[in-house]
Amino acid sequence: MNQSLPKLTLKDFASDQEVRWCPGCGDYAILKTIQKLMPQLDRPRENQVFVSGIGCSSRFPYYMNTYGFHTIHGRAPAIATGVKLANPELDVWVITGDGDGFSIGGNHMMHAIRRNVDLQILLFNNEIYGLTKGQYSPTSQPGTRSPSSPEGSIDAPLAPCTLVLGSGASFVARSIDTEAKHLSAVVAQSHAHQGTGFVEILQNCPIYNDGIFEQVKDKKVAANFKVEVEHGAPIVFGTESDKAIRLDRQTLQLEVVPVAGNEQDILVHDETNKTLAQLLAAMSGPDFPVAVGVLYREQKTSFVEDVTQRLTAARADSATLADLLHSGHTWQVD
Repeated sequence: MNQSLPKLTLKDFASDQEVRWCPGCGDYAILKTIQKLMPQLDRPRENQVFVSGIGCSSRFPYYMNTYGFHTIHGRAPAIATGVKLANPELDVWVITGDGDGFSIGGNHMMHAIRRNVDLQILLFNNEIYGLTKGQYSPTSQPGTRSPSSPEGSIDAPLAPCTLVLGSGASFVARSIDTEAKHLSAVVAQSHAHQGTGFVEILQNCPIYNDGIFEQVKDKKVAANFKVEVEHGAPIVFGTESDKAIRLDRQTLQLEVVPVAGNEQDILVHDETNKTLAQLLAAMSGPDFPVAVGVLYREQKTSFVEDVTQRLTAARADSATLADLLHSGHTWQVD
């Protein structure tokens, strides 16, 4: 802990605004986890900026006693990029939802990620549009009945982690709204990463899509429906830790196998292996458990670093305005 900084607590990061989400919304749990995590990051409060778009999750900046912008639909990544480029010393957080981030905001999300802008992107995924009363979203499951799909959605859902991996993401992770310890650890790793940190948070909407993630949240059965991946550890799950993930060498597809008798074939998680990350990100029920944890991590220079180096070089090679004004009647431009 930096002794020169005042010791902050959760209360220092909670604003005086009344929190207005529906009772039971997963956003409450995420908010509390982030407020509790902030002091542990050992960063000045005035260096924290939360940027959001439009949606239930986008009220988040009001409830953080930090700087923040509640911006326009889908454009949070673009505005956050401008904030980070203008003020590289700031920690810039993007708070978005599955609709805001991957429908109208999909293009902005993709380009922020491919550029590896040094942002912390927290995607609240409840597989529904909550703010506008329950229409199906880009991540909704086929058959989802909603005001915009009364007979059930026929759209194929996109998988956020798979999409961002395809966009060149350098840090991809997944967690759960009510798993405070796990979520806090994952977000802390994202914050420490140089470049874009993308964390998908499976989040319950008790009004319009209640229980959509119940199997991975219910402690009585969750061990059978989710697997916590850890770098260098075998990918094992189940209430008795008796099931594992194996790669079929012929089909190059993952499969669930008993641990007993397959000890030598169990996959060991390697967060630097992008192919493995894509396979894990795509796993879903009922045939596979949902993978949570850090799926992929790659060290490479961030967009802010590259831009700063380019500007520094350009300034070093350029004459000052005063020099140009006193150089004569003509200027030579190379």
